[in-house]
Amino acid sequence: MSKQIIHTQDAPKAVGPYAQAVAVAGAKTVYLSGQIGLEPHSGELVSESFEGQVKQAFANMFAVVQAAGGTKENVVKLTLFLTDLSKFGTVNAIMEDLFPQPYPARSTVGVASLPKGAQFEVEAVVVL
Repeated sequence: MSKQIIHTQDAPKAVGPYAQAVAVAGAKTVYLSGQIGLEPHSGELVSESFEGQVKQAFANMFAVVQAAGGTKENVVKLTLFLTDLSKFGTVNAIMEDLFPQPYPARSTVGVASLPKGAQFEVEAVVVL
């Protein structure tokens, strides 16, 4: 897969570990459902800690990416859902550790609540 990172000075610079846009030609696209910080075997939240939930949600997402035949480098778009947007910086720091550059495109949405009382959810578009 060949990703082309789209960047223009005519739109705001990314304010975190993400690209303005990513283009991919001639590949299979996989749309991943949202993942929250559930422990895979118990189905319970891994922790009450926001950071713990974020890390587990990404681990769950990467497990689905791998099951689809991809790696983290194949993730081209993320949508993040946070119940507390003041914790946005924590997510950015975790993403910088998890994702290689060039970063995927990303949107972040503040929400009132998530399933099972989760504080964070991530969904992805993967191109293989």
